Amino acid sequence: MKILAIIPARSGSKRIVNKNIKLFSDDALICWSLRFAQAISDFSNIIVSTDSDTIASVAKTEGVDVPWLRPATLSGDTATSIDVVLHALEVEEKEGRHYDYVALLQPTSPIRHKSRWIKALAMIEQSHLDAVIGVSPARHHPYHCFTQNSDLRLSPFIDTDVRKMRTQDLPPAFAVAGNLYLSRVQSVKDHYTFFPEKTGGVICSHPLEMIDLDTAHDWTVGEALAKHYGVGCGNSTFEL
Repeated sequence: MKILAIIPARSGSKRIVNKNIKLFSDDALICWSLRFAQAISDFSNIIVSTDSDTIASVAKTEGVDVPWLRPATLSGDTATSIDVVLHALEVEEKEGRHYDYVALLQPTSPIRHKSRWIKALAMIEQSHLDAVIGVSPARHHPYHCFTQNSDLRLSPFIDTDVRKMRTQDLPPAFAVAGNLYLSRVQSVKDHYTFFPEKTGGVICSHPLEMIDLDTAHDWTVGEALAKHYGVGCGNSTFEL
């Protein structure tokens, strides 16, 4: 089983300037994903896809080589994670390196637990699944959500009477956690997504696993949680 781990880290970030190299609890944000990836022995290779010499330098300091920089066409706001993954796979294949699976580690979800990835690897290797992602319990159940019409009137997001049900009686609902993406390489190429029809989920329910750094508020809350649970860069010792 050959697995390519890809850490996407472009230089342009508008909500949080220089996000990938900004210190998160005393270490550059990207270092959290770099050190975690290095702790997963099943990863055959680790690649940082970046357009920045500075980010590349940080990765090299952490022991991860960056043999090429991402082209400008994949460094803007419109470039998707799938575009970045397919580009990295293409470059690797041109160099004669082929993989069965591809893992995506987004720096914006800095705190992961190794046991979740061990479970995901076992799931995808031993089943019919094409992909496995990390999911967390939805903060707001979709049965209790609304859309707003042009006349400002609210309409149920899901047209059903289950809105009258007690919260504890609702079926479980999960949201993408952002901390774990694993797919068969052929599936990514065929379906252009990490969410093909045959996608399984690993439930990541610890508050640290649900950190998703998109705004300054997210950053403040994330650092507070890391401090509260005593977790440092590359140290996944929190209790599940």
